[in-house]
Amino acid sequence: MNIPVTPFMWIMAFLPIIVLLVLMIKFNWGATEAAAVGLVITAVTGVAFYKADLKLLAVESAKGIWSALIILIIVWTAILMYQVGDEARAFLVIRNGMRKLLPNELLLVIAMGWIFESFLQGITGFGVPVAVGAPLLIGIGVSPLWAVIIPLFGQAWGNTFGTLAAAWDSLAMSAGLAVGSDAYLRTAFWTALFLLLWNAVTGLAICWFYGKGKALKKGLPAVLVMTVIQGGGELLLSQVNTTLSCFLPSCISLVVILLMGRMKMYKEEWSISDSAIMDRSAKGAGVDEAPSDMTLVQAFVPYFLLSALTLIVLLVKPINAFLGQFSFGLAFPETQTGYGYVNAASDCFSPLALFTHASMFLFISSIVGLIYYRKHRWIKDGGVKRVFVKSVSMTMPSGIAVIGLVIMSKLMSGTGQTVVLANGIATVLGKAYVVLAPFVGLLGTFMTGSNMSSNILFGDFQMTTANLLNVDAAAVLGAQSAGGAIGSAVSPSKIILGTTTANILGREGEVLKKILSITVPATIVIGVIVFVMLAL
Repeated sequence: MNIPVTPFMWIMAFLPIIVLLVLMIKFNWGATEAAAVGLVITAVTGVAFYKADLKLLAVESAKGIWSALIILIIVWTAILMYQVGDEARAFLVIRNGMRKLLPNELLLVIAMGWIFESFLQGITGFGVPVAVGAPLLIGIGVSPLWAVIIPLFGQAWGNTFGTLAAAWDSLAMSAGLAVGSDAYLRTAFWTALFLLLWNAVTGLAICWFYGKGKALKKGLPAVLVMTVIQGGGELLLSQVNTTLSCFLPSCISLVVILLMGRMKMYKEEWSISDSAIMDRSAKGAGVDEAPSDMTLVQAFVPYFLLSALTLIVLLVKPINAFLGQFSFGLAFPETQTGYGYVNAASDCFSPLALFTHASMFLFISSIVGLIYYRKHRWIKDGGVKRVFVKSVSMTMPSGIAVIGLVIMSKLMSGTGQTVVLANGIATVLGKAYVVLAPFVGLLGTFMTGSNMSSNILFGDFQMTTANLLNVDAAAVLGAQSAGGAIGSAVSPSKIILGTTTANILGREGEVLKKILSITVPATIVIGVIVFVMLAL
């Protein structure tokens, strides 16, 4: 790469990101409008300062559109599942039923906003926990804004080893870590250790949001137990089986949180009347509208099916191998900037294996749920048409924002701007760079919407930088992927998933502002830990 890594070039590369953040946080712009401005700036800086030509812009934009369409399939199918449940009034049953199982409102929010999302992240990922979790939280009385924020936190700790370790495998591949080697296991240990810390932060943050100090005191026992099971379980299993190191602990935690609801400290009704995250004006509304003949188990039928389908297809290797062979992608030519930064040609870019993709599990679960609810007359005449019309109308506005953000990330990557950002930081800071190593991972996920993509983009860079600085690469790579996992909580494309299903599209800036207050300090702490450990 011959791109000059100068302060000016670094500032030009950072400009689209800072503009995006300022517009969303300072001026409360929606992601749709902010993404359009960021995209224009990225294209201009790419041509004017990074010597990109129109062919490169066209090819990378096409890659972005294709990648965005794959994301939007998940968005639509997740919204479809939500609309099926909403039309059948299943969320009212879920709300009433979960309140009976978990009369302690804080424990209920923890269960539905953290533990259930962890379970979904363990098997599906791809933003599904956020898209599905937001309407479920609204159903138990959480205000729409917080119903988006809480699942974003809840799914983040499982973002590396979740989805059956897809993001972890891409880190190992990018950094050249041989499976089972000492470097592989040490990197897995560091990654899981940092995620254990983040897991604890997640639980404590949810308690703080709910009722500050009073809720922290009440929820601390549950948070500690969940952290030991989820974060601690993942840490132990990362040394045994990385594929299941998130999924198994998240399953166990789902069972344990329900059992904790029967314990003396949580079995009585308890709530904070002036909780900032609860919408008390809606409490009790619609209780009488819930179908009297629908049980809690029946209300969860689509979600049970979603879990079963995902597990069978992803864990049963013969089925996975058979269905996974049906994939397709688009061919793209090689492109190159005037500085010699090359984007290799691809015969099958970002192939979509439709039958093993999260969207297929969501779609089948939605259709079966629709048929099941219709058979029991919980969906009335005309309801099927309303479900599909509403799901399409809710998806379209967010689609524009997702396409803009993904194209922006592809242009930054394709013109070399993303690499200059990371290289510039490492060059200036020297060994102090390790403090910002997790921020590089966070940056990658912020831009691409995927911890897996962040690890692919920066895994080799982090390994090379660690070797050049003569520091432990395992700790740096662990910080990279942990930062990428935390970054999934602030990724605009994931935030849009939540605001869409929560029906508050356009308030992404408000969501981002609140989440950054937790994610930035946590990422700094991880960086400082790496620096201190490597300095000893």
